[in-house]
This record gives sequence, structure tokens and C-alpha cells, in this order.
Amino acid sequence: MNDYPTQIADFLEETATKIRSLTVDRLAEAAKWTGVGIVAVALGLVLCIFLVVGLVRLLAGLVGMQWAYTIIGGLFVIAGMFVWRMRIPRKTTEN
Repeated sequence: MNDYPTQIADFLEETATKIRSLTVDRLAEAAKWTGVGIVAVALGLVLCIFLVVGLVRLLAGLVGMQWAYTIIGGLFVIAGMFVWRMRIPRKTTEN
């Protein structure tokens, strides 16, 4: 004789496990990588700040504080111009 209650219970458990693997497990993985990404961005930002401060101090020791600010400011202006130019793709004209 067939054991229908056991088969139904197994089917429901298998279905619940499959749905959990498609939803909760993926969401938990995404949450983990989001946390790792936030920490990585924070550390990268701190690294950039330390590099800029170190570069300013190095240049200030070599050429003086006013020239150090001028050089660093010029580098930021050039980087800003580059990023500004890259923000909108150029339109190509086809004749």
C-alpha cells in the first residue's frame, strides 16, 4: 500500500528547500558581498586620502607648500577635465 502522507511530506520539504535555495540563500550571499563592498570602498577612500596627504607633504618638502598645492590642484583639474569629457559618449555622424 502507498504511503501518501510520507510522500506528501517529502514533496513539501523538497519544495520548501528548493524555494529557500532560490530566494533566501541568494539574498544572504548578496548581503554578504554588499558588506564586503562597503568595507572595501571605505578602505579605498582612506587609502586615497592618505596618498594625497603623503604626496602633498612630499612635494612640500621638495618645492615648497605653495607649489605643492599648485601641482596637486593642477593634477586634480586635469583628472576632472578627463572625467568630464568621458561622462557623455561622443555622437558619431554617419553621412
